[in-house]
Order: sequence, then C-alpha cells, then structure tokens
Amino acid sequence: MLLSRLEELLEEFCPDGVKYKELGEFATIARGGNFQKKDFTENGVPCIHYGQIYKHFGIYADQIITYINEDTAKKSKYAKQNDIVMAVTSENVEDVCKCVAWLGCEDIAISGHTAIIRHKQNPKYLSYYFHSSMFFNQKKKLAHGTKVIEVTPAKLLDIIIPLPSIEVQNEIVRILDNIRVLTDELTEELTAELIKRKKQYEYYREAILDFSNRNDVPIYKIGELFDFKNGINKGKEFFGKGIPIVNFTDVYNNNSLTKEMLKGKVDATEDEMSRYGVKKGDVFFTRTSETKEEIGMTSVLVEDIEKCVFSGFILRARPKTSLLLPEYCSYCFATYTMRKEIIRYSTYTTRALTNGRVLSGLDLAVPSIDDQKKIVAILNNFNDLCNDISEVLPAEIEARRKQFQYYRDKLLTFKELGA
Repeated sequence: MLLSRLEELLEEFCPDGVKYKELGEFATIARGGNFQKKDFTENGVPCIHYGQIYKHFGIYADQIITYINEDTAKKSKYAKQNDIVMAVTSENVEDVCKCVAWLGCEDIAISGHTAIIRHKQNPKYLSYYFHSSMFFNQKKKLAHGTKVIEVTPAKLLDIIIPLPSIEVQNEIVRILDNIRVLTDELTEELTAELIKRKKQYEYYREAILDFSNRNDVPIYKIGELFDFKNGINKGKEFFGKGIPIVNFTDVYNNNSLTKEMLKGKVDATEDEMSRYGVKKGDVFFTRTSETKEEIGMTSVLVEDIEKCVFSGFILRARPKTSLLLPEYCSYCFATYTMRKEIIRYSTYTTRALTNGRVLSGLDLAVPSIDDQKKIVAILNNFNDLCNDISEVLPAEIEARRKQFQYYRDKLLTFKELGA
C-alpha cells in the first residue's frame, strides 16, 4: 500500500504524535538582497528574483533564468543549499509567501521582497507545507496591506509547523513527489488534447471559409457592407451603474454576444444611447491595445438589447446591406486570414491601433444566404463539440490539481504530541 511505509515510520518515530513548533524555534529568517533593474544582465552571477517564484518555479527551483552583475553580487544576500526562498510581498493574499526550496549545490544570490529561511529539515517537506491550506490559513491572519500584500519575516517566525522525524519527512516527500509527477503528466496530456481539439476546429473553420478557389462567391470591400463608429468615452465615475455596455473584454473573449454575457454598466444619457446604441447584427472590433495581436478581435451581437452602448476601446461595424447573417460574420471575421490582414494594416506607436478606415479597405467573401446558413450550421456543430471538450478537460485538470492538494494536506496533518 502507498501509505504502509509511512504508517510504519510514524509508529516507529512518532508513536505518541508529532511536535508542532513555531518556525522561529528551528529556523532563521533573513531578508534577500536589494536589486535594481540596472543590476540585471544577460550573463553574470545567477540569482533568484522574487518574480520568478510566482512564474517559473514549483516546489523547488530547478532552473535559473536571471543574472546580476558581479558588483551587485558581491553585496547580495545568498541562499545556501536546502534554504527556502519565500516571496513575502504580492498583489494578493493567495500568492504572498509563495516559495521554493533551493536544492542547488552552489550558493545563489537572492533579490529583495524575499525571505531566506535556513533550517535543518527536509527542504521539500517544508516547501510542500508552505503550499498547504494549513499554512494559508495562518498566513492570511498575518498578511497586511492594500495595494501590496506583505507578510514580514518577523511575523513568519510565529508560524506553527508540524515537525515529524526526518525519516517521516523524507517518506512524505517521496509520496508527494510521485503523486505530483503523475498529476503533472496527466495535466500535460489533457492540455495537449485540448490544444489538439482547438487546432482541429480551427483547421475546419479555415477550410470551410476559404473561397479563394471559388469564382461564384463575390468579394466585397468591408466598407461596402458596414458603417464604422467609435464607442463611448466617459470618466470612471460614470461606470458601474446604469445601462449595459459592450466592453473590450466582452469582444476579446467571445465570438458572439448576448445580453446576459454583458457584465459592465455605464451611466449614459438619451443622446449617448442614440449615438452609441447597439442592435442585432452589429460587429464589434477591439480597436486599441498594448499589442497588435489583441486588436481587431471580433464579436457579433446575435440579439437585440434595449438601451445598451459600446465602449470607446472598440469599434462598431453596423451592416448596411442584407447580404450577411450575423452568425456568419462571427466566424468569418475570426479566421487567421482576416486576423492577419487586420494586424498587417494596424499601426503601433505607444499602443496598437486600428480604425474604421483601415478595416473598410479589407476584402470579405460573401456567399449566398443559403450557403451562409449551411456554413453556420456546420461550424456551430464543430464549435459545440470543441466547447464541450474545452469545458470538460479544464474541469478534469482542475480536479486533478485539487486531488493532489487533498492528498498533500492529508499527509501533512498529524496528531499533535501531547494534545
């Protein structure tokens, strides 16, 4: 059995329970160094920056991707093998105190906003515990701040941690490492399957909407089919109340839109509702963003919404003919070919930008309404299948993650000695 060896070790080394100790009883804590942006180099002395702990590392630091210059390194604080490196500031309480165990043989420079925890326990055992729900419940009582959440090293000394014998710690680490490897492997497989399904759907969408070899499908300039208008711009104080508004994220995240999908609200006048109103069949384009890849994303309103406006960060393209089905537009504007053309003709200075004039000059194939209906029916089926998988697989990945967390917390919960 998976736990039989652990049970034997607990009976041998901790027959009456496990001691719970404050971190300060068995470990020391020191602040990391003070690096500035100018101190980082492409090559130099390897270091762990506190931002890496959030983005690149798991339980232990097995890669180094940041370097500092030698002058800064001479004045830096260093972690030794088996030290825990913990980020003690974050934007939220969930991420504050994320940590890694440094298992490298060489000492490594550590940046500011971190704590270096030196101890004589199994480093991965402590790292697992610092990711547990038991630790989370303690740290959230010690965290303070509004914009930046912090848990000071001095307060960390009061954290209570169960400390079984090193033999028990080693066995728990062995079990959790094995479970984590299996969980990671399954997560990778499920993620790969999800990516494959999405690519399969995108392949069929591109093929079905490719009319380059058909002479019977007329090509129109988008400006012949739509009138473009920029959206409403108002101060922050007008948002959060009033009527529904189509926002950048609504368009960016959805091919089609309904009223129930719109979460934003704005206080708009009757004149603004008249000028920036929306109706079924309107196509919205993301107008401006920090990257070219995020502009020109489209979404189509597939139902009428009374008293609704659209944001200044998007463009409204209103059909001026009866040649297009709204549902067809939602698919054809999402193709790689169309996206490539939109990005190609956009501008970029401090932000990426597109506009109605640019979009009006692009070509759009317009098959008959009957052909559009057939295309929509086929792509709806593919889309439904893809969405089903897109819901099931992430749910399965999340279930596996929670399963690992459950086993981790169970294995790190002990009868307290003397309780």
